[in-house]
Amino acid sequence: MGSNSFTGSNKLMKLAQQLSLNNSIISVKKNPVDLENERLRPKSNRAAVLICLFEDEGHDLRVILTKRSSTLSSHSGEVSLPGGKCEESDADDVQTALREAHEEIGLDPSLVDVVSVLQPITTKQGMIVVPVIGILYDKNAFNPAPNAAEVEAIFDAPLEMFLKDENRTEEEREWMGNKYLLHFFDYEAENKKYVIWALTAGILITAASLVYQKQPAFSERKPKFWTTNHQ
Repeated sequence: MGSNSFTGSNKLMKLAQQLSLNNSIISVKKNPVDLENERLRPKSNRAAVLICLFEDEGHDLRVILTKRSSTLSSHSGEVSLPGGKCEESDADDVQTALREAHEEIGLDPSLVDVVSVLQPITTKQGMIVVPVIGILYDKNAFNPAPNAAEVEAIFDAPLEMFLKDENRTEEEREWMGNKYLLHFFDYEAENKKYVIWALTAGILITAASLVYQKQPAFSERKPKFWTTNHQ
C-alpha cells in the first residue's frame, strides 16, 4: 500500500514517509524474486503482528493492543498486538498481519496504510514473529469488533510510553548462557489495568525507538535468540 492512497494529518503523513525511507527495516515494496521467495518460505513456524498507529486528539501517537481471551491455550489473558500465525493462503507477512487484525478486532485492512516491516524476531520456541507497522489515518472509521473466542478486550496506549522509565519494571532472565531483560509496562485504560511485557513490550520498544528516533531511557538488553534463525 502506498501512503498516497490515504489522507491524514501532516504528522502521520511525515511519519509514513520517515518509516518508508528507514534502512533498518524491510521494504514493503517487493520485486518478483522477493515475492516468490515469500511464497516458498515455510509458514508453519511463522507469525506476524500489526503495530497499528493512530493520532489522538492531542496529536500524540497511540498503538492498538488487545488482551487475549482467558480461554486460549497459549498466552491466555496476556496483552498482545493483533496478529497470529501465517496461513498457506497468505501472500506475505503483511497480509498475515492484516488478516489476523481483521479476524481478531474487526479492523478493515483498507483502513490501514502499511508503511514498514520490522526485522523478524525468533522466540525460544522457534516461532518467527514479523512486526508490521501500519498507520490508521481515520480512527473514527474503525469500529472495534473483538472476536470473543480470541480477544477479551481492545484498548490503545501511547507509543512513547515504551521509551520512558515510568510504570516499568524488569526481570533478568537467562537462556542458554545469555542473560537478558524482560520489560513490564503497567498501563490503565477505562479503569482496567494491563501489563504489557515480554515479546510485545520488546516489539513496541523497537517501534517507538524508530518512530521517535531515540533510544529508551533504560537499558534494553534484548535476548540474543530474538535475532537468530530468520528464514
